[in-house]
Amino acid sequence: MASPEPGNDDLGQAFSRLAQVIALLRERCAWTAALTHEALLEYLLEEAYEVIEAVETGHTRAEDAAELSGELGDVLLQVLLHARLQEETGNFSILDVVEGLTAKMVRRNPHVFHPDGTLAESTTGDPAEIERAWDAAKKVEKPRRGSPFEGIPVSLPALALAAKTQNRARRAGVAVPAAETGSGASYGAAVPGWDGEKELGDLLFETVRQATERGIDPEAALRGAIRRFTAAASPMTD
Repeated sequence: MASPEPGNDDLGQAFSRLAQVIALLRERCAWTAALTHEALLEYLLEEAYEVIEAVETGHTRAEDAAELSGELGDVLLQVLLHARLQEETGNFSILDVVEGLTAKMVRRNPHVFHPDGTLAESTTGDPAEIERAWDAAKKVEKPRRGSPFEGIPVSLPALALAAKTQNRARRAGVAVPAAETGSGASYGAAVPGWDGEKELGDLLFETVRQATERGIDPEAALRGAIRRFTAAASPMTD
């Protein structure tokens, strides 16, 4: 299977041809022409989850190349369709998306690139330093963001939202204490010990079982806990 180097002409031609095919489908296929941003959302979500399932089930080996490549292609199709819809209204094109992403990757990775995009003479192997540089670049790009939690998609599933929120807090130097009961005791002491991913999964599954048996929506409950945490933490980040 071909593995084009960065900047390879074949890659550029293949991508241009794909964009052309999408444009022609929008012009000449009634089903594709009827698509809207809103109508595409269910497909974007579905295709993204199919990639996740392929990876989580270990379909990343050589014998799975066709499957994973196809799933990634389906995600790329969604990106191209959304970009084409915007191009038709004169807002931006897939070229703007690609150029914007390229510039962002250069800008947010100063340990690899100079500002002009040329390779830096040396780099760092310290992940913490890389994260700090990334966060610093984001602050320059979006100076109006007053909270580390801004920009996190609130439509994420609650468990993913909780993990993202806590990660953002830690990177901003905000403590993530154990939640407290109404009497002021820590819930941390009440959570059974667990060892490894399997036991954690079983514990989470059991928590959901108990919640649903008591008529409590665990998704809504966790979202409420996230809102309480961010409301309490936001003044500490001002």
